[in-house]
Amino acid sequence: MYVNAEANTKQATDDDPRITRMGRFLRKSNLDELPQFLNVLVGQMSIVGPRPHMYKDCASFSRVVDSYKLRNLMKPGITGLAQVKGYRGPAQSFDKIFRRYQWDAFYVRNANFWLDLRIVHFTAMQTFSYILSKFIIIDDVPTPTLAGELIEPKNMLN
Repeated sequence: MYVNAEANTKQATDDDPRITRMGRFLRKSNLDELPQFLNVLVGQMSIVGPRPHMYKDCASFSRVVDSYKLRNLMKPGITGLAQVKGYRGPAQSFDKIFRRYQWDAFYVRNANFWLDLRIVHFTAMQTFSYILSKFIIIDDVPTPTLAGELIEPKNMLN
């Protein structure tokens, strides 16, 4: 992303002119998360957990969704259940904010080693699928879900 005055207050969007071509590739492939492993080593983050938001967003989301701050009971994660379920990027509607919260709350209440492994596995599958799609053109490749069954890409959020 180019240096700009709105970096701490405005979420990036898909067609945001502040994003560089390399930044767009890194974001879509999840490779932009690799430097956050330093935060994991320092103990400020975990590998799996609710994704961190800007303070401004956390405050505004907690005014819209009761007990939104429940997600703050755990360390933020590099990846999370809401992300592998398709809720990533800007949350601009109540439905997207609420669905994200539901998956994060489910994770906070049910976190365990095996769930973490499934989330890490699915994140890796999404990352490698995106990177391979840039080199191999295949139409309508089915996408595995967290439960292991295959669904078509058009039905991914259902």
